[in-house]
Amino acid sequence: MKTKYLDLIEQTFDFPQDEFKVIEDELSFHDIPLMDIIKQYGTPLKITYLPKISEQIQKAKRFFNVAIAKSDYKGDYFYCYCTKSSHFSFVLEEALKNDIHIETSSAFDIPIIDRLYENGKITTDTYIVCNGFKKALYMQYICELINSGFHNTIPVLDNKDELDYYEKNVKVKAQLGIRIAAEEEPSFQFYTSRLGFRYNEIIDYYNTRIKDSKKFELKMLHFFINTGIKDTSYYWNELTKCVSVYIELKKICPELDSLNIGGGFPIKNSLAFDYEYDYIAEEIISQIKRLCEQGEVPEPNIFTEFGSYTVGESGAVLYNVLDQKKQNDREQWDIIDSSFMTTLPDIWAMNQRFILLAVNNWELPYERVFLGGLTCDSQDYYSEEAHVNAIFLPKFDKEKPLYIGFFHTGAYQEALGGYGGIQHCLLPAPKHIIITKDENDDYTTKLFAKEQSAVSMLKNLGY
Repeated sequence: MKTKYLDLIEQTFDFPQDEFKVIEDELSFHDIPLMDIIKQYGTPLKITYLPKISEQIQKAKRFFNVAIAKSDYKGDYFYCYCTKSSHFSFVLEEALKNDIHIETSSAFDIPIIDRLYENGKITTDTYIVCNGFKKALYMQYICELINSGFHNTIPVLDNKDELDYYEKNVKVKAQLGIRIAAEEEPSFQFYTSRLGFRYNEIIDYYNTRIKDSKKFELKMLHFFINTGIKDTSYYWNELTKCVSVYIELKKICPELDSLNIGGGFPIKNSLAFDYEYDYIAEEIISQIKRLCEQGEVPEPNIFTEFGSYTVGESGAVLYNVLDQKKQNDREQWDIIDSSFMTTLPDIWAMNQRFILLAVNNWELPYERVFLGGLTCDSQDYYSEEAHVNAIFLPKFDKEKPLYIGFFHTGAYQEALGGYGGIQHCLLPAPKHIIITKDENDDYTTKLFAKEQSAVSMLKNLGY
């Protein structure tokens, strides 16, 4: 009878997989032996595997460029990285090795742009797509970028009054975008996104505010579906509506040449994950081409703003199971040496599922457990995986310490968890290491941040 944890994983999934292998009872992540990393750095531990970022970008570029070639599509493809997914310098620097562009969402993104330019990571030719509802400081920084020569900076208008500021403060000819307020899925608590212009406002706004401007030209139409790019009638219907607005606008605005379809490529959140990226890219391109041909306008350049897709699968968090508590006849709680609420806040905020695997003890029998964090908060737990309403891990044995890993955690978690700030129950933020590989495929590690100290936390609290 097959009762080992390894048997369970092999029977449940197509395993091993590209990034996961088991060698001598221990898990490797991108051929990196995780127990060696744990022995060197301890737990809890955050990991960023940089080569995965470049791999994701190159895959997306290939999907869209192949789709463009197959359809004989006349527009070009531009890959933007959505900085809010992870602002860390090592993430931006790795992403920018791949000839990409940047999407921003707040005022403090712009000083990051300045630093990247000073360090030679971007040029004034780089597209800077500025999204979001903008306060005065954000708009001030955007104007300073444009005035200083960043001629491909595109503020995407989110409301009718935003243009007033640019008219007063931009000193050179500049490009603009307009965001469409997409209609959300019927299951949402609201019908229409708070971001952008209503469909029926855009043509009139262009005619009255932009068409006769000597300073501004409309370059881009932007839309984004909150639930992501999915092969559903809802998504294709919204894409069709957006392209229809583009066609109508293009007929009176010859400068308009770009359609920004936002982000939304998903990341792998289960070993059973299945998503046909190439099919979706081909379908997006073919539908836009078909609609434009019917409308008798040239196909637009396509911009995407992939954030989670870019950086999500580069991240991992490793924990030690400190102890097991049996709370009733059926529930066994494995207690980790950190907190989900501080290290992986999307778990409790959005019920997000990540790939969970044991790092060692794969030859032991498995058991069903619940995972609990160290805080005294009832929400600090993990109870199910994306593919099943349960968690199975190697049987807990005090004589054989158990380590576990959550994988593909690289997007949003540090920012949402208040990186470097106050942690819930004053639990310290864990160490964070960066892993790269050289031309011989040998990995190297670098400590980016030590475990948060009591001194830094108390300073934030005013002690």
